[in-house]
Amino acid sequence: MNPLAAALVTPLAGRQEPLLFGPDASMIDGATLHEISGQAANALTTLGVQPGDRVAMQAEKSLMALALYLACLRAGAVFLPLNTAYTAVEMEYFVLDATPRVMVVDPTAEAALRPVAESHCATFLTLDASGEGSFAKQVRASSPAFGTVPRAEEDLAVILYTSGTTGRPKGAMLTHRNLLSNADALVETWRFTEQDVLLHALPIYHAHGLFVATNVILRTGGAMIFLPRFDVDQIISHLPRATAMMGVPTFYTRLLGDPRLDRELARHMRVFISGSAPLLAETHRAFEARTGHRIIERYGMTETSMNTSNPYEGERRAGAVGFPLPGVEARITDPETGTGLPRSEIGMLEVRGPNVFRGYWGMPEKTKEEFRPDGFFITGDLARTDPDGYIHIVGRARDLVISGGFNVYPKEVEIEIDALDGIIESAVFGIHHPDFGEGVVAVAVRAPGSSISEAEVIAALADRLAKFKQPKRLLFVKELPRNAMGKVQKNLLRDRYGGLFAE
Repeated sequence: MNPLAAALVTPLAGRQEPLLFGPDASMIDGATLHEISGQAANALTTLGVQPGDRVAMQAEKSLMALALYLACLRAGAVFLPLNTAYTAVEMEYFVLDATPRVMVVDPTAEAALRPVAESHCATFLTLDASGEGSFAKQVRASSPAFGTVPRAEEDLAVILYTSGTTGRPKGAMLTHRNLLSNADALVETWRFTEQDVLLHALPIYHAHGLFVATNVILRTGGAMIFLPRFDVDQIISHLPRATAMMGVPTFYTRLLGDPRLDRELARHMRVFISGSAPLLAETHRAFEARTGHRIIERYGMTETSMNTSNPYEGERRAGAVGFPLPGVEARITDPETGTGLPRSEIGMLEVRGPNVFRGYWGMPEKTKEEFRPDGFFITGDLARTDPDGYIHIVGRARDLVISGGFNVYPKEVEIEIDALDGIIESAVFGIHHPDFGEGVVAVAVRAPGSSISEAEVIAALADRLAKFKQPKRLLFVKELPRNAMGKVQKNLLRDRYGGLFAE
């Protein structure tokens, strides 16, 4: 038995109906994807991949990239999707930490990544945005007949890296049970069926695009309009063919900026869903006024996939993330003591359920710190429950910044800024950004005699940090504000510069 493969991949074998629609009106059916996933699984085993081995991918969205994910499920491997924006410096950390047996990357990154890959993993292959490369050649040379490898519910299916308190990412270990239980809960909550066509413009190296969007469609037997990335013109062109769309808040703010978005364009849609970052209440209201649709906002984490959602039937409350999903428990506690708090009081959000991850890769002590003795996971997010039971996320106990749906941990950025000649120290934080939800801002103290500029600092970070982590502004101050214990008071910095992107 292989729970995820049995639920998501095996049903594709006899499916002749369209599964993926490309932006150019191309189409493949489920049976074809099943065959390609079998070829890819055979390619992996030929390369020496055994059950439990990690397979890393840093490649653009394509049919072949999706097939690699499904092949990992069938071969019993652990899939390790990595953001295409990560630099070679960042990638070296992931390779050293996860020790993948196979690494598949975009050809444009081949020269920079090959030395890292060949030093620390067995095989290095390429895959470009059109689905071509040395990996694709290996797949096409393989047989589609593959006997799916048995796996148990608690076996690892995926490792997803998320930012850590030390500034170094942590590998969240997600099991077959985690992903399948969450897909089933979302299908039930959002009423997905085989009649749905999902407009898919999300990346597939991220939990949202791969494990929420893709798994839900594969679970129900629906179809996807599989776009390489978000583009307003393409979204508007394909929207009349869709019944559902999942996106980050940036998608919706950009659509609202186009006068072509109206009720007629969205007439065929059944549901719009938003996540990965907070959806502003004004965006929620403006979208409803323009289209007649109230967006469903939900809440999840890398470590848990989805935890809560506004209801499909009933009020979709602006500014709230709704109620716990089926099978998920949520509570608000005192961050210090862990004792429960009454409604309306702000505290730590904790969750428990089959969706909650197994722990952090290679970090047993860190894993233990993040769980209560009764199994509740401490999310690190501060929240409150309103009188009607809707959960509202009000902030983060940690300093995590979510910009455009991607996690940015300030310490990781501060380490790179502080290492530059001419900089004594820095503080990085997020403030409201009209397009990205939060924008990364840095405040730095120059060394005596230094004249280093904002442009010079940002240019120096270009090859050190993924673009979404790079500060959108860097400001200089004489000293950072600190409390009596010497801790930098980022709350004061957020207050001081909170209107920076409104200017």
